[in-house]
This record gives sequence, C-alpha cells and structure tokens, in this order.
Amino acid sequence: MKRSGRLILHVKSCKALDATNLGISSSSSSASGSPEHLYTRPSYNALNQSARAFSVVHDYSLNEKSRSVVSFFNQSAIDSAAIKPSVRLTPGTLLYTGKSPDGKYLLRSAQYLHKELPVRVAHRIAEFRGLPFIVGCNPTILHVHELYIRSFFLLSEFPAIDSLATEQRYSRLVRNLLDDHKDVVTHLAEGFRESRKHIKDENLIHRFLDRILTSRLGIRLLAEHHLALHQERPDYVGIICTKVNLKKVLDKWAEFAREQCELRYGFAPKVRMNGHVGAAFPYIVQPLDYILPEIIKNAMRATVEHHVNTPNNLPDIMITVANNDEDFIIRISDRGGGIPHNTFPKVFQYHFTTAEDSTDRRLTGGTFGAFTSNTGPTAGPLCGFGFGLPVSRAYAEYLGGTITMQTMQGIGTDVYLRLRHIDGKHDSFRI
Repeated sequence: MKRSGRLILHVKSCKALDATNLGISSSSSSASGSPEHLYTRPSYNALNQSARAFSVVHDYSLNEKSRSVVSFFNQSAIDSAAIKPSVRLTPGTLLYTGKSPDGKYLLRSAQYLHKELPVRVAHRIAEFRGLPFIVGCNPTILHVHELYIRSFFLLSEFPAIDSLATEQRYSRLVRNLLDDHKDVVTHLAEGFRESRKHIKDENLIHRFLDRILTSRLGIRLLAEHHLALHQERPDYVGIICTKVNLKKVLDKWAEFAREQCELRYGFAPKVRMNGHVGAAFPYIVQPLDYILPEIIKNAMRATVEHHVNTPNNLPDIMITVANNDEDFIIRISDRGGGIPHNTFPKVFQYHFTTAEDSTDRRLTGGTFGAFTSNTGPTAGPLCGFGFGLPVSRAYAEYLGGTITMQTMQGIGTDVYLRLRHIDGKHDSFRI
C-alpha cells in the first residue's frame, strides 16, 4: 500500500495524542496491554491534529488537490446535520415517481439528495466518534472516517440546485464520491481485524458495522438511482428493474461462483434450480448482487472440501425459488457436511471464518494446490475477512427480509433468503 509511510506516522501521532489529551505518559501502555484509557472516545482536537499527520486527499478538481481533511473540518456543521432525522423513501416511491411527464424528475431527485446526503453522512461521522480511541486511531479506520468528513463538506458546500446545468455538476460530484467510497467495506474489514485485540465489547462493534454498512447501502442506492435516471434502459426506472428474472440473476452468480471454485480447487459442483423459476417482478438488483454470490460461494466451498476424495462425483447444489404476493424466498441447499455444533452460533459474527481451517494439502497446497492456486486479477478470493455472511444478513434485514440457516451435521446446510416485494401492494422497507 502506498499509504504505509503515512500510516506509521499516524499511528505514532495517535499514541502521542492519546497521552497528551488524557494527561498520561505515552510510555504507560505496553505493546501487549490494553489499558483503560485506550477505550476513551477520541476528542476532535485530537482528530484535527491527527488529520494533519495523516491526510488522504481525493482529488475532484485542481483546487481540491491542496485541501487536507482539516480544511474541511467544522464540528458545529457536522453536529447540526447529525441531529436531523433522515427522510427515507420506499422503493415504490422511487419506482412510481422516477420519471415524471413534466421532465423535472432529475431536478427533484438531485434536490432531495442535496438535502438528504449530508444528514446521512453526518450520522455516520457521529458513529465514528463513538468508537473506542484505540480503534478510531487505526489508520485504515481513520482513513474511512476522513472519507466521510470530506464527503460531508463537499456535499453540504454544494450550492442550491436550481437548473439542469447545476444538476449535472452535482451528479459528477456524486459519481466521484461513489468511486471514492467503493472500497469502504474492505477497509473496515481490514481495520477492525487489525484492531480486534483492543476491542472489549464485540456487540458494540457488531452494531457499529451493521449501522454503517446498511447506511452505506442506502446512500449508494439513492445516489446510484439518481445517476441511473439519466439513462434510458428498457425495463428500468433508475436502479429499479421492473421485471427482475430471479433465474437469470441466480444463473449469473452460480456461474461466477463455479468459475471461482474451479480456479481455486480445480473442480466445482453443478447448480440445479427448481420452484418458481419463471417469476419476474420489480426489484433492486444491486443488493442481490452482493448477497447471492456470498451464499453460493460458501455452498461451493463446503461441498468441495467435504467431498475432496471424490472430486469427480460432487453432489449438486440445489436452488429453490418461491414467489408469492408478499415476498419471495430463495433456498440454497448444499451437501457440504453441515456446520459443526460449536461453529454454528458464530457464522453471523464479523471476522469469523473457517477459510484457514483446512489442513488437507489437496486444498491448501501440494501438487493440486499449486496447480490451482490463483494470484491473478480475475479470480479473487473464494473466502476472505469473515464479512460475507454478517454483511449479507445486515443487508437482508435492511431490505425488510431475513437470512436464516438450517444445518444437518454430516449432511449439509440450507440457507433461506427471504425478501419483501417492492411493488407497493404491501408494506415495504425504506431506503
């Protein structure tokens, strides 16, 4: 990482700031200990000073190149926005008011975002303030915190949107900010893994991650919806597809997971589908594009690792689709041996992973492992930080649904994804 030199500098400054602001000696904390003062909330004087030591600047224009996070920082503006409630819209509202005959839908959408996005970003900045000091000082987590601070002021300082020309400038800003935040989930996973030894209350971190990741999902959906309103696509209103064919979505991610599995292991189970495979209805595809590959990849890996002695005779993964007036359900069933009793309660915990549990050289090394190991840019990891399932469940619950599991030790696991329809006929979630 190119930031490594600045990260080391910032970690040193955080230690000094911790001692300075709390009136203690920086030598009082040992490398192995976790003294109580390290769990004090960071003061914003400390954050201002630390930002001078660690500044990650994202350039949107020539004028932005010289602006550090400190130049954006104004605590009173953040506090004022953070106490305002967010105005959440149902997908039905986005669907039925997406493109109005008067042609002013782009202005109305941009004006809504102009008021709403700074409030939501300020809520997240307030969440970062509540983290234990030692966690908030982690360079990777601080980097994300600074991204939110910079985004808040770029959004809140933008002038009123009263013309299509201004709307186009605003859309460019939103597009740049979306790109700026595209790796936030990975950064948070890295940062909290690095900080985990300092965390006393796992529930505090679980709640923080659930809130910030689901809020991030809502912000991205609203922003991407506005940008998509500029496009003319058949069967789409913004990001809402009016005729989602679940079978096509599932086929796409099943094929993706099979390719990943074959790159990692050299073989992969087949996927079969049954149920209401012809169902089509309005929905937002983006959350499915995160949740489905995570579940299918887990099923693939479990199947391969449980049947390593019979790689040419792997049991199929079965996907069943059920659709009704109120919701739709996707069941993904594998015969991967099930989840052990001592592991099952942990599967939705952040950073819990069994990716490194296998000691079989046919899966982790040896001739077969060397032949199938992947370091190229196209394959990507089959398993990672232990964020897949907890983030998927948080997303499903944000969308008014659930993810549940039934496992039979020695046989396999069924994962049920249940999500509400967004056609407005029944109560729906709000974005």
